Amino acid sequence: MRIITIYLVVLIVSFAVQNVSAQENQDYQQKVEQLKKQKERISEQEKEALKIEVEEINKQFEKNEISYEEAKVLKESTAKKRALNIENRIAIVENEILLLERNNGEVMNVEAMDSIGVSSLEINIDLKRADGSSMLWEKRRRLKKELKYDRRTYSDFVMAIGLNNAIIDGQSINDSPYKIGGSRFFELGWSWRTRIFTNTNFARLNYGFSFQFNGLKPKGNQYFLVENGQVELQDFEYDLKKSKLRMDNLVFPVHLEFGPSKLHKTEKTMRYSLTNQFRFGLGAYGGFNIGTRQKLKYNRNGEKVEDKLKRGYNTNDLVYGLSAYVGFDGVLLYAKYDLNPIFKDAPIEQNNISLGLRFDL
Repeated sequence: MRIITIYLVVLIVSFAVQNVSAQENQDYQQKVEQLKKQKERISEQEKEALKIEVEEINKQFEKNEISYEEAKVLKESTAKKRALNIENRIAIVENEILLLERNNGEVMNVEAMDSIGVSSLEINIDLKRADGSSMLWEKRRRLKKELKYDRRTYSDFVMAIGLNNAIIDGQSINDSPYKIGGSRFFELGWSWRTRIFTNTNFARLNYGFSFQFNGLKPKGNQYFLVENGQVELQDFEYDLKKSKLRMDNLVFPVHLEFGPSKLHKTEKTMRYSLTNQFRFGLGAYGGFNIGTRQKLKYNRNGEKVEDKLKRGYNTNDLVYGLSAYVGFDGVLLYAKYDLNPIFKDAPIEQNNISLGLRFDL
């Protein structure tokens, strides 16, 4: 009986050892197969990286950033580099396979080999010009986005504020019927600034859209009144605390901008900065009047009254004019002049004029 028991124990232990050995052998074979697949992927990864690098070199050549000879040297250099990468990476994987076979699979964690060399998600490309200077691009294959080496266009939020008035035919600005300090304008918009030339940022095209709010406050106790299709200033029957006409416009300005800039160049980017730099712009704008309203505040029989009258007031629907600015960084002295008359068919033409500060934020 004792002999039978010992025999059964031996059989059970032998069976367990065989199972463990079979499992280890299976794991070992899986590791070897994984490494063999890794060898197959290496060539594909390096060829894909080479393709991307060649595309980048071709783009530079098309943009006249490098010569034909420089492009040829870069292509030969990167092809040689990728060929060596394939050779070295395959050698590493083959050594791992030999190491596994020599030690019957008892090698610590070779599954991380996929991280060697070029990642399947990101490829870093370091190119060298013929003169030895470095150019670095980063390509994300999954997102298919390319780091822009040279940005030619920038954008700014634009805000302007200042004094507003009118140039009246046959009169000087000193004789204007509108208050010099009380008449003001306000402007909000967005602008884009694009470098015109490839190798210098001295000249830029500045363009965008803006909402202009031009206000006129009559002197004395006057207000705007439309009679027989004409807009006139007349005395108000009550004592006015406030009288103001506001014209709201949507315009699209375009300026030719000039001024120096600072070049900041790294291996990844090339940027022109206008920080603390002098600049000036000359241009024009055109757009539409989107609303005109008059606001009156006065006392009537001891009661405070505030009238907000939104009417056409016979103002021109189309707005167009000239504008200019000059200053440092994002703080600029700003002037604009409407070439269109404020009121249609007026016997005496009046043109809106503004002077103030502009902030490119």
